[in-house]
Amino acid sequence: MFANSDTYRSIAAPCEGLYKDNGSRFIALAYPVEREEEVREIVSGLRREYHDARHHCYAYRLGLKGETFRSSDDGEPSGTAGRPILGQIDSAALSDVLVVVVRYFGGIKLGVPGLIRAYKTATADALAHAGVIDKVAGVWYRLEFGYDRLPAVMKLLKDLGLSGTDQDFSLECSLRVRVRLTLQEAFLQGVETLPGCICTEG
Repeated sequence: MFANSDTYRSIAAPCEGLYKDNGSRFIALAYPVEREEEVREIVSGLRREYHDARHHCYAYRLGLKGETFRSSDDGEPSGTAGRPILGQIDSAALSDVLVVVVRYFGGIKLGVPGLIRAYKTATADALAHAGVIDKVAGVWYRLEFGYDRLPAVMKLLKDLGLSGTDQDFSLECSLRVRVRLTLQEAFLQGVETLPGCICTEG
């Protein structure tokens, strides 16, 4: 599903989908996310916002290879909600995506096939409205160095096509830089050639 490189597909911004069946409404809300902490915050917020809904089912997949994922049926029969939602994320070959489907019960039970169809279709509708983007996987590093090392550090970043942020160029300098995975080895090797330069991940 995922390419053997440091790029992968995700969505650019939150988007929404809807499916109705026998009075029940399934509102699908898709979000770009990168961390499980974000997932928890969004799901908690939607539980408060849609506090009168019967279910708040969701699934997410994170990371370059989609290695982090989870699905939740939130009280629906096992396998009827979370797995169909995750299945649609996977069908679209997306990662760093969370989809929450909020269900308002219409009084008529839909049965297992009906629920699977509803959660699948609502999710597909939301993702159909999403702007798909290519993301570049990378790692954040912090560099700390003396002012005399500033020219060498900036040359290393320029040679690799990288740019620093959170820069502090006083007596002791520091900056943060996001290094794409395919450049990680070259970056770390370059830092090793700069005596007194401290490089930490994060």
